Amino acid sequence: MARLRHYTGTPVEHFQPFVLFTNYTRYVDEFVRWGCSQILDPDSPYIALSCAGGIWITAETEAPEEAISDLAWKKHQMPAWHLVTADGQGITLVNIGVGPSNAKTICDHLAVLRPDVWLMIGHCGGLRESQAIGDYVLAHAYLRDDHVLDAVLPPDIPIPSIAEVQRALYPTVFLHYATKAVSGMPGEEVKQRLRTGTVVTTDDRNWELRYSASALRFNLSRAVAIDMESATIAAQGYRFRVPYGTLLCVSDKPLHGEIKLPGQPLHGEIKLPARAGKPVL
Repeated sequence: MARLRHYTGTPVEHFQPFVLFTNYTRYVDEFVRWGCSQILDPDSPYIALSCAGGIWITAETEAPEEAISDLAWKKHQMPAWHLVTADGQGITLVNIGVGPSNAKTICDHLAVLRPDVWLMIGHCGGLRESQAIGDYVLAHAYLRDDHVLDAVLPPDIPIPSIAEVQRALYPTVFLHYATKAVSGMPGEEVKQRLRTGTVVTTDDRNWELRYSASALRFNLSRAVAIDMESATIAAQGYRFRVPYGTLLCVSDKPLHGEIKLPGQPLHGEIKLPARAGKPVL
């Protein structure tokens, strides 16, 4: 419990049961903006935003986004933000940074709180020529090249997708289609921009420089995307019996000469809706 506060900069009692992990600070900015709008909305169930560094935002807080921009959160390895409801059914966002080590560490400690679900949302590299930067990837399988859990969960153990999570994230006829909501696109258009498939998670930041060594495995697994966190989080969910899922946005296509430049915006970046009730999962 104490380590959660150490890593995230927030009290353990502020953690909510619906957990989002991200590897990209721009998603934090969007979550904070949306969270501030929610606590000002009298029809919203959210009553406060707890921020890394000990900042507590309510409807009475003046200039909340300015208060949150304080640099206190930078003191923490994996800063967290909690959108709190009166009944404790809110949302937690943790910026775990890049790499499987942080992903493993935060899940080791968060599992003690028995969250209802944890999801990885963030950026990935697209592996298919047909993908465009800004497209979505919904993982339905994982290829684990992260190596941080091999001793406790060998990589040949399959990590199945969770049906309820997949249904909530995929834009189908179901009542809750999160992908459609966050993108603002019509349902049919979203389907053209979203691919389901295998996500590779690697511990090698320069994997593309030695791609020939991995090409056959990637092709045989039908991999559509690669990152450094998602399979680790899914494996930890499987290991600790916490429902898990992955929804990513393609930020670059290094195998096809499309490299993301610093500060370059993505047309498909995940945006939160202006209004929302309880989480869909």
